[in-house]
Amino acid sequence: MQKLLHTARFHTTVARFAQLPRGLLPEVAFVGRSNAGKSSAINALCQRKRLAFASKSPGRTQALNFFGLGPVDADPIGFLVDTPGYGYATAPGDVKAQWDGLAGEYLQRGAENLRGVVLLVDIRRQITPRDRILLEYLPPETPLLVLITKADKLGRAGQWESREAIRRQLAELDIAPERAELVLFSSPERTGLAQAAARISAWIVGPVDALENGDRKPALHESSTTMNDQPETDTPEP
Repeated sequence: MQKLLHTARFHTTVARFAQLPRGLLPEVAFVGRSNAGKSSAINALCQRKRLAFASKSPGRTQALNFFGLGPVDADPIGFLVDTPGYGYATAPGDVKAQWDGLAGEYLQRGAENLRGVVLLVDIRRQITPRDRILLEYLPPETPLLVLITKADKLGRAGQWESREAIRRQLAELDIAPERAELVLFSSPERTGLAQAAARISAWIVGPVDALENGDRKPALHESSTTMNDQPETDTPEP
C-alpha cells in the first residue's frame, strides 16, 4: 500500500477556533519558527511539491491548514495540521496576538484530538525563546517529535553538538527524553525522512497499521536520537 503520508491532500483552512473540523479524528500538528523549514518538511514527508507553502512575507500566514490522510476516495482517517510560523521579527504585534489566539488556543484546547506535535528547530538556532513559549502551550503529556532542520548546513560533529544542546535545552524545560524524539532532518538531503514519517504515521494509526501501510521502522544506521551515541570524529564543515 501507498505510504500513509503520501495520501495527504488539502482538507480545510481554519481561521477561527469554531471552524475546527468536528469529530475525534487523530491530528498531528506542525509548529515552528518562521523560516525553520516547516513547509519544506511537510512537502518532503508527503512527497508533494506545494502541499504546504510559505508566505512571501514570513509570519503572515495566520490560519491553520488541515491536510487529510487515508484513501483518497474515502473520508480522512486523520489530519496533519500546519500552524502559522511564529516569531518573525517584522510581523506586526496584532498578527502575533492572532497566532496566540488561534494556534495557541488550538494547541491548548485541541488536546483531545492531538496525538503529537512536530516541532521544527533550525539546527543553527536551536531552541529559541519563542520555541519555549510555544512549548508552554502544550499539555505536559503531549508527545513531541523535534525535527532539527537544515542539518546539511553543518558537518557531523556540528550536528552532534547542536543535537546535544537541544536535548539539554529541552531537559531544562522539564521535557524528558521519553517524551521528545530528536531527529536530524534535511529536506534536500532527505535526512531523517523515514524515521520522522514512521513516527507521525504511528501517531495517526498506531505502529502496526503504520508499518502495514508501507511505513517502516528506521534502520539502525538511520536513527539520530539514541542518547548513548558517540559523536563522529570528522571535522565540521566551515
